Amino acid sequence: MSQLETQMRHRDKEMVPRILVQGMFALMLGSVALVAYAQISGRPNVGVLYEAEIVAERSVVLAGDRTGNYEAIDGVTGDLIAVSSENKAGFIGVIGRVLDRDRFVKGVGAGEPVRVVRRTNGNIAIIDDATGMVVELIGYGPDNVAAFARMLD
Repeated sequence: MSQLETQMRHRDKEMVPRILVQGMFALMLGSVALVAYAQISGRPNVGVLYEAEIVAERSVVLAGDRTGNYEAIDGVTGDLIAVSSENKAGFIGVIGRVLDRDRFVKGVGAGEPVRVVRRTNGNIAIIDDATGMVVELIGYGPDNVAAFARMLD
């Protein structure tokens, strides 16, 4: 065996130091142990979103086409509220596609209205009563949340 083959074989064995692998497993086991302790001891889940009471609500029909352009139409009057291709409202199209897909999977018609709601804690949510889907608009960015918040103003 040549000297190069011996060096390569020796190098391959030490690519990831043993102490690093042991540390990764210790971190994993420690995390699982902390979560298990928290669940067994009954500690409250502090990072869980709770659904606050609804203070404002509007019925909206999201109608779209294959190009991804969606229109938000008032579910009561039939007036056009917003279009996903205008005024930083592209997120309306994203939510419209998500709702269409969920309704298709559950066998619900696409023309049913959804409720856009504002909660007491200031969060905006989209509630689809036809499928039971609730989308809390947190963590989607201010422009995306504002596209739906404008519907309530």
